[in-house]
Amino acid sequence: MAMNTVTLSVHVDEIEKLFREHNRALVAFLQCRLSSLSDAQEVAQEAYLRVLTMDNREEIESLRSYLFKIAGNLAIDRLRKRKVRSDFAAVQASDEPVGESTPVHHAMAVEQVAGIRRALRELPAKASQAFVMHVIEGRDFGTVAQTMNLSERMVRYHVANALAHCRARVDEKEMP
Repeated sequence: MAMNTVTLSVHVDEIEKLFREHNRALVAFLQCRLSSLSDAQEVAQEAYLRVLTMDNREEIESLRSYLFKIAGNLAIDRLRKRKVRSDFAAVQASDEPVGESTPVHHAMAVEQVAGIRRALRELPAKASQAFVMHVIEGRDFGTVAQTMNLSERMVRYHVANALAHCRARVDEKEMP
């Protein structure tokens, strides 16, 4: 037990040193990617937390490189979510006022939702659940992984497979 406390203390000291020496550069790196200081600070904080709580720290050659890699991946996730939300907002703000859709648009939307539900039912339960939690409910990979008791890598795998499956089903419907 004392060994674990000593190991954790050494790891915390490494993270503190990493923070003191590289936080300014990390936040600047993220701010260039995200165009937002507050987003950059949030992503940096999440990256430090992931490095602090990671297993097998001994296998990492450079904590600084690993920190920047994690932060870069988190920034990409945030940009993707931002784009999805932006695209959704653009659709909402398009020509037709919200709530005044035509019967044709309504029928198409109902058919698309039904198609996605069918596609999700064809998937293994974990893939479907990960997809719903991440894509539909908007939860980040870490939260989904914790809820499902999986690694983030497995959650990403399940979501990617579900997306590919749903895209294939949508493409099948669109072909004559």
